[in-house]
Amino acid sequence: KVGWYNAVLQPAFHLPYPDDTLAFVVLSTPSMFDKALKPFVSKERLKIIRDPVDQCVSHHLSRVKEKFPDQRVDIMFDYELLPSRKPKFLAQTAAHVAGAAYYYQRKDVKLDPWGKKKIFGVCIHPKYGGWFAIRALLVFPAIQVPFLEQPPPVDCVSSEEKRIELLEQFNFHWQDGRYRDIIEVKERYSEEQKTYFATPPAERFRLLGLSQEAQ
Repeated sequence: KVGWYNAVLQPAFHLPYPDDTLAFVVLSTPSMFDKALKPFVSKERLKIIRDPVDQCVSHHLSRVKEKFPDQRVDIMFDYELLPSRKPKFLAQTAAHVAGAAYYYQRKDVKLDPWGKKKIFGVCIHPKYGGWFAIRALLVFPAIQVPFLEQPPPVDCVSSEEKRIELLEQFNFHWQDGRYRDIIEVKERYSEEQKTYFATPPAERFRLLGLSQEAQ
Protein backbone atom coordinates (compact mmCIF):
# COMPACT_ATOMS: atom_id res chain seq x y z
CA LYS A 1 0.00 0.00 0.00
CA VAL A 2 1.21 3.52 -0.78
CA GLY A 3 0.59 4.39 2.89
CA TRP A 4 3.31 1.94 4.03
CA TYR A 5 5.80 3.85 1.89
CA ASN A 6 4.63 7.33 2.88
CA ALA A 7 4.66 6.39 6.59
CA VAL A 8 8.45 6.00 6.68
CA LEU A 9 9.40 9.07 4.63
CA GLN A 10 9.38 12.84 5.02
CA PRO A 11 6.42 14.58 3.31
CA ALA A 12 8.69 15.85 0.50
CA PHE A 13 9.06 12.25 -0.73
CA HIS A 14 5.42 11.14 -0.33
CA LEU A 15 3.57 9.65 -3.28
CA PRO A 16 0.40 11.67 -4.07
CA TYR A 17 -2.17 8.89 -3.56
CA PRO A 18 -4.46 7.81 -0.70
CA ASP A 19 -2.83 5.47 1.84
CA ASP A 20 -4.80 2.37 0.78
CA THR A 21 -3.81 2.64 -2.92
CA LEU A 22 -2.38 -0.57 -4.43
CA ALA A 23 1.20 -0.47 -5.74
CA PHE A 24 3.68 -3.05 -7.02
CA VAL A 25 7.47 -2.89 -6.85
CA VAL A 26 9.10 -4.44 -9.93
CA LEU A 27 12.44 -6.25 -9.55
CA SER A 28 14.64 -7.75 -12.26
CA THR A 29 16.25 -11.10 -11.43
CA PRO A 30 19.56 -12.43 -12.86
CA SER A 31 17.78 -14.28 -15.69
CA MET A 32 16.37 -11.00 -17.05
CA PHE A 33 19.53 -10.54 -19.13
CA ASP A 34 19.00 -13.68 -21.21
CA LYS A 35 15.20 -13.94 -21.05
CA ALA A 36 14.28 -10.30 -21.67
CA LEU A 37 17.19 -8.02 -22.60
CA LYS A 38 18.88 -10.03 -25.36
CA PRO A 39 15.60 -10.96 -27.13
CA PHE A 40 14.46 -7.31 -26.88
CA VAL A 41 17.72 -6.01 -28.39
CA SER A 42 17.70 -8.50 -31.27
CA LYS A 43 14.05 -7.62 -32.05
CA GLU A 44 14.64 -3.84 -31.84
CA ARG A 45 17.96 -3.95 -33.66
CA LEU A 46 16.90 -1.60 -36.46
CA LYS A 47 15.40 1.02 -34.14
CA ILE A 48 17.25 3.64 -32.14
CA ILE A 49 18.35 2.25 -28.79
CA ARG A 50 19.67 4.73 -26.23
CA ASP A 51 19.73 2.60 -23.10
CA PRO A 52 19.02 -1.09 -23.76
CA VAL A 53 18.07 -2.04 -20.16
CA ASP A 54 15.81 0.97 -19.51
CA GLN A 55 14.07 0.57 -22.86
CA CYS A 56 13.64 -3.17 -22.34
CA VAL A 57 12.04 -2.63 -18.91
CA SER A 58 9.81 0.14 -20.32
CA HIS A 59 8.74 -2.13 -23.20
CA HIS A 60 7.70 -4.98 -20.90
CA LEU A 61 5.90 -2.73 -18.42
CA SER A 62 3.97 -1.02 -21.20
CA ARG A 63 2.77 -4.52 -22.18
CA VAL A 64 1.67 -5.09 -18.57
CA LYS A 65 -0.26 -1.80 -18.75
CA GLU A 66 -2.05 -3.02 -21.91
CA LYS A 67 -3.41 -5.98 -19.89
CA PHE A 68 -5.47 -3.53 -17.81
CA PRO A 69 -7.30 -1.46 -20.44
CA ASP A 70 -10.00 -0.42 -17.95
CA GLN A 71 -7.57 0.66 -15.24
CA ARG A 72 -5.31 3.64 -14.85
CA VAL A 73 -1.79 2.36 -14.22
CA ASP A 74 0.90 4.88 -13.26
CA ILE A 75 4.42 3.62 -13.94
CA MET A 76 7.48 5.21 -12.30
CA PHE A 77 10.95 4.04 -13.29
CA ASP A 78 13.89 3.91 -10.89
CA TYR A 79 15.88 6.43 -12.96
CA GLU A 80 13.13 9.07 -13.34
CA LEU A 81 13.48 12.43 -11.62
CA LEU A 82 10.96 15.12 -10.71
CA PRO A 83 11.59 18.73 -11.87
CA SER A 84 13.09 19.30 -8.38
CA ARG A 85 15.73 16.65 -9.26
CA LYS A 86 14.38 14.35 -6.55
CA PRO A 87 13.75 10.75 -7.69
CA LYS A 88 10.09 9.99 -8.48
CA PHE A 89 10.26 7.24 -5.87
CA LEU A 90 12.91 5.88 -3.51
CA ALA A 91 13.40 2.40 -4.92
CA GLN A 92 15.09 0.75 -1.93
CA THR A 93 12.53 2.09 0.55
CA ALA A 94 9.70 0.87 -1.71
CA ALA A 95 11.26 -2.62 -1.93
CA HIS A 96 11.63 -2.76 1.86
CA VAL A 97 8.06 -1.73 2.74
CA ALA A 98 6.66 -4.12 0.11
CA GLY A 99 8.58 -6.99 1.72
CA ALA A 100 10.55 -7.60 -1.49
CA ALA A 101 14.09 -7.03 -0.14
CA TYR A 102 15.58 -5.82 3.14
CA TYR A 103 17.04 -2.30 3.02
CA TYR A 104 20.10 -2.38 5.31
CA GLN A 105 21.10 1.05 6.54
CA ARG A 106 23.47 2.58 9.02
CA LYS A 107 20.71 2.62 11.67
CA ASP A 108 20.62 -1.21 11.50
CA VAL A 109 24.11 -1.32 13.07
CA LYS A 110 24.23 -0.81 16.83
CA LEU A 111 27.96 -0.04 17.22
CA ASP A 112 28.62 2.26 14.29
CA PRO A 113 32.34 2.24 13.29
CA TRP A 114 32.20 4.96 10.61
CA GLY A 115 32.31 8.23 12.53
CA LYS A 116 31.56 11.19 10.22
CA LYS A 117 31.69 9.18 6.97
CA LYS A 118 28.57 9.12 4.79
CA ILE A 119 27.30 5.55 4.59
CA PHE A 120 24.74 4.54 1.96
CA GLY A 121 22.29 1.69 2.55
CA VAL A 122 21.72 -1.29 0.25
CA CYS A 123 18.91 -3.79 -0.37
CA ILE A 124 19.58 -7.52 -0.10
CA HIS A 125 17.16 -10.11 -1.48
CA PRO A 126 16.74 -13.39 0.44
CA LYS A 127 17.17 -15.45 -2.75
CA TYR A 128 19.39 -13.30 -4.99
CA GLY A 129 21.48 -11.41 -2.39
CA GLY A 130 22.68 -8.32 -4.26
CA TRP A 131 22.25 -9.89 -7.72
CA PHE A 132 19.03 -8.10 -8.64
CA ALA A 133 17.77 -4.59 -9.40
CA ILE A 134 14.71 -2.53 -8.49
CA ARG A 135 13.36 -1.24 -11.78
CA ALA A 136 9.97 0.40 -11.32
CA LEU A 137 6.84 1.08 -9.33
CA LEU A 138 3.36 0.35 -10.69
CA VAL A 139 0.52 2.23 -8.99
CA PHE A 140 -3.17 1.44 -9.52
CA PRO A 141 -4.83 4.71 -8.35
CA ALA A 142 -8.41 3.37 -8.60
CA ILE A 143 -7.74 0.24 -6.54
CA GLN A 144 -7.96 0.62 -2.77
CA VAL A 145 -6.84 -2.33 -0.61
CA PRO A 146 -7.58 -1.49 3.07
CA PHE A 147 -7.47 -5.22 3.93
CA LEU A 148 -3.90 -5.78 2.63
CA GLU A 149 -1.49 -6.87 5.37
CA GLN A 150 2.11 -5.66 5.23
CA PRO A 151 4.65 -8.49 4.82
CA PRO A 152 7.97 -7.78 6.57
CA PRO A 153 11.07 -8.12 4.37
CA VAL A 154 13.26 -11.15 5.15
CA ASP A 155 16.11 -10.10 7.43
CA CYS A 156 18.73 -12.34 5.80
CA VAL A 157 21.81 -10.44 7.07
CA SER A 158 20.92 -10.66 10.72
CA SER A 159 24.26 -10.49 12.58
CA GLU A 160 25.91 -7.19 13.50
CA GLU A 161 29.24 -8.34 12.01
CA LYS A 162 27.66 -9.26 8.67
CA ARG A 163 25.76 -5.97 8.45
CA ILE A 164 28.97 -4.00 9.06
CA GLU A 165 30.74 -6.13 6.42
CA LEU A 166 27.88 -5.56 3.94
CA LEU A 167 27.85 -1.77 4.37
CA GLU A 168 31.67 -1.61 4.28
CA GLN A 169 31.84 -3.60 1.05
CA PHE A 170 28.98 -1.69 -0.59
CA ASN A 171 30.32 1.76 0.33
CA PHE A 172 34.06 1.29 -0.11
CA HIS A 173 34.53 -1.70 -2.47
CA TRP A 174 31.32 -1.77 -4.52
CA GLN A 175 33.21 -2.18 -7.81
CA ASP A 176 34.30 -5.73 -6.94
CA GLY A 177 30.68 -6.76 -6.26
CA ARG A 178 31.54 -8.79 -3.13
CA TYR A 179 28.64 -7.24 -1.23
CA ARG A 180 26.25 -9.08 -3.58
CA ASP A 181 27.38 -12.42 -2.10
CA ILE A 182 26.94 -11.43 1.55
CA ILE A 183 24.54 -14.41 1.82
CA GLU A 184 24.30 -17.76 -0.02
CA VAL A 185 22.47 -16.96 -3.26
CA LYS A 186 20.31 -19.21 -5.46
CA GLU A 187 21.27 -17.40 -8.68
CA ARG A 188 23.72 -14.71 -9.73
CA TYR A 189 24.56 -12.75 -12.89
CA SER A 190 26.26 -14.73 -15.66
CA GLU A 191 29.84 -13.78 -16.58
CA GLU A 192 28.48 -12.11 -19.73
CA GLN A 193 26.05 -10.04 -17.68
CA LYS A 194 28.74 -9.07 -15.15
CA THR A 195 30.95 -7.89 -18.02
CA TYR A 196 28.05 -5.93 -19.51
CA PHE A 197 27.30 -3.98 -16.32
CA ALA A 198 31.01 -3.46 -15.57
CA THR A 199 31.52 -1.87 -19.01
CA PRO A 200 31.08 1.92 -19.42
CA PRO A 201 27.59 2.59 -20.88
CA ALA A 202 28.89 3.96 -24.19
CA GLU A 203 30.76 0.71 -24.88
CA ARG A 204 27.94 -1.68 -23.94
CA PHE A 205 26.33 -1.55 -27.41
CA ARG A 206 29.27 -3.45 -28.84
CA LEU A 207 28.80 -6.27 -26.30
CA LEU A 208 25.20 -6.70 -27.44
CA GLY A 209 26.25 -6.79 -31.08
CA LEU A 210 24.68 -3.40 -31.82
CA SER A 211 26.23 -1.34 -34.54
CA GLN A 212 27.04 2.38 -34.29
CA GLU A 213 23.90 3.16 -36.32
CA ALA A 214 21.65 1.47 -33.75
CA GLN A 215 23.04 3.77 -31.09
